[in-house]
Amino acid sequence: MKRMPTGLDASLVAALEDEPIDWRYKGLPSSWWGQTPAQIGRRMPNLFDDGAVSPVCTLRAQPLAHNLVTMARWCRRRGVQLAPHGKTHMAPQLLARQLGAGATAITAATIGQVRIFRAFGVRRLILANELVDTAALRWLSAELGADPDFHLICWVDSVAGVEQMSAALAGATRPLDVCVEIGMAGGRTGCRDAAGTEAVARAVLTSDRLRLVGVAGYEAAIGHGVDEHSVSAVTVYLNTLRDTVIGLWPLFETDDVIVTAGGSTYFDLVASALTDWPAGMNVRTIVRSGCYLTHDDGLYARTTPLGRVDDGHLEPALSLWAQVISRPEPDLAILAMGRRDVSFDQELPIPRGLPGSRVDKLNDQHAYLRLAAADQHIGVGRWLEFGVSHPCTTFDKWQLIPVIDDGHRVVELIRTFF
Repeated sequence: MKRMPTGLDASLVAALEDEPIDWRYKGLPSSWWGQTPAQIGRRMPNLFDDGAVSPVCTLRAQPLAHNLVTMARWCRRRGVQLAPHGKTHMAPQLLARQLGAGATAITAATIGQVRIFRAFGVRRLILANELVDTAALRWLSAELGADPDFHLICWVDSVAGVEQMSAALAGATRPLDVCVEIGMAGGRTGCRDAAGTEAVARAVLTSDRLRLVGVAGYEAAIGHGVDEHSVSAVTVYLNTLRDTVIGLWPLFETDDVIVTAGGSTYFDLVASALTDWPAGMNVRTIVRSGCYLTHDDGLYARTTPLGRVDDGHLEPALSLWAQVISRPEPDLAILAMGRRDVSFDQELPIPRGLPGSRVDKLNDQHAYLRLAAADQHIGVGRWLEFGVSHPCTTFDKWQLIPVIDDGHRVVELIRTFF
């Protein structure tokens, strides 16, 4: 197995370039069928001249590269490490770029995602959940036993969870590293009070199958607001994480203690609250943003710290392209793009270059674009580009995504595994 310095198996990632393209990959030109991504990338065809069909999802090469460098620089300047959330794109080729730019691990949300990342040789993973599935824990135990270079950290937030994990890991050759997860009222998972937190930590200490290595949390569990009230609530929560690390310090079973938080909205607050530790406390702070790589035109365009602070900015890299297929009313265009193709959980797609127009409804395969007066000349057959809000739920609708340059020439194709 040829390992990249970043921890991926280079041969498996490279092999994605040699899998022939066929009818399974929507939006791509039928003239590409039988060719490989490597052949397409060498030829650098214009996506639309070659016969893309509506809708088609693309990534922009320049914003991807820009965002990768911008986030890596931001983390270095603040003394935090980055374990980007791989669930955003589930693309080994993009994981390789993130790890190559300095990410120290990859975050997963489910054991299924862990298995995919392991299949491509990722050696350092964070599973941002408590894992109580017996079959999954037995698989994980075997994986840890088979590869001494594989390291995974997951959460615990209950004594019952600790007991179930310990029972399922009976026979493990080495302990599983865990962080006590701190929750918030009205939020998702995580301990809700100091007494519960300490009880969970001490339960871990009694288990020879688990090892207490840190504290974890997710500060955006109740929203992504950037108003004063929301920021204040997040700051209070992050200070609780900080106090928990200090309070549990004598109990940690490692000299490499971690504290981790940080989605794609508040990683600046995480860096502020969870660095500069008291003398004698060596703590690694890990942020877990996933959406920074592609950014977006909606939710994160409004909320990212790299837009609120004077320390670089992020650029949207993910687009949906669709053709106008009907103009039934003067101010209405119907496009061949719908809920099967683009995210709609945060807000609807955003038309680029048409500032007065808006998508006001999606069906499964149709979008309703209300046209401003200045845009009502747009006719049937016109290709339009749309930004997205929340890239995670656009990526999962596409198995093979062309990366294009500013001239719409295809320089690479990215394979996803959802």
